[in-house]
Amino acid sequence: MTPKTKAWIRGFVDYAGLIAFLIALGVTRNAVTASWAVVAGSVAALMVGYVLERRIAPMPLATAVLGLVFGGLTVVFKDERFIKIKPTILYSLFGGALLIGLLRGKSPLKLLLGDSLNLPDAALRTLTMRYAGLFFAMAVANEVVWRTQSTLTWGLFKFPGAAILIFAFTLSQMPLMMRHAPPGDPKDPA
Repeated sequence: MTPKTKAWIRGFVDYAGLIAFLIALGVTRNAVTASWAVVAGSVAALMVGYVLERRIAPMPLATAVLGLVFGGLTVVFKDERFIKIKPTILYSLFGGALLIGLLRGKSPLKLLLGDSLNLPDAALRTLTMRYAGLFFAMAVANEVVWRTQSTLTWGLFKFPGAAILIFAFTLSQMPLMMRHAPPGDPKDPA
């Protein structure tokens, strides 16, 4: 399998449930009805990832499980608040997991990214704390947006808004990563 194909599969696994939700939301203008799409899209994405890669990635799995749980609750109770609080819970879990890993003396980012991020422990701790802060800020932002804006605006905040914010944050961390990358390292972000 080519790297380009793998990237396509990972993108599909990561975003299929969310994209299905946004399409259904745009068509139906009803978050409860669109929640059926997030449930179906999440299951399809995990199956495609498993069939094509023979593995289930942990982050998409966590996202899909929460999507299934909160999408299911939305459908059963016909209450869109369930699907809207899912990102708050997911971001809070990610932020909490990063901080708990640090408190236990582990490097959660190193575990997640493996050898693709070759930084000293102090830089990794700083980066981990910053990402934890980002995820907690994203949880607060999700709460503000879903409580004050229309469902369609919230859906657009969720995607592509959140993805753009996370990407921009990652770019803002490049100076830290470049400053601490070992000289001549082939994985040097520069």
